[in-house]
Amino acid sequence: MRLSEVKKLLPSLSNLEFRLPDGSIVPKHFHVTEVGVVTKNFIDCGGTVRNEKAASFQLWQAQDHDHRLAPQKLLGIIELSEKVLNMEDLEIEVEYQADTIGKYGLDFEDEQFALTSKFTNCLAPDKCGIDKVKPKIRLSQLESVDGGCTPGSGCC
Repeated sequence: MRLSEVKKLLPSLSNLEFRLPDGSIVPKHFHVTEVGVVTKNFIDCGGTVRNEKAASFQLWQAQDHDHRLAPQKLLGIIELSEKVLNMEDLEIEVEYQADTIGKYGLDFEDEQFALTSKFTNCLAPDKCGIDKVKPKIRLSQLESVDGGCTPGSGCC
């Protein structure tokens, strides 16, 4: 989800809810402690230089159980960040503290922001000798060779 999409959704919401990939809800007294731009410059395992940018939201919860962040307040934080940091309309990644800091993608469904799982991957499989995933084939769907599979028929 991009920053512009979040900004369009916020004015229509009466409250903010974030759902983790396991279905549990981030406690309602969370804070958004950071809105920023994360830039990652790196070399992948195949030697290609890459640059990535993302908008970052950091969610955090304290012991102030009466705290509630209103959608309009978050919109104000985003707009200030855009102005001060000269933020582009970037894809959002969310940091949230569990056993360690988790990094999530962001989606929206059923009036909730949904934190989505992110995965690592090899960015240069052709240079690392990683085979493409072969399609699974049901043997029952293979066409039979006339006369069946007999020695010398070339089917085996």
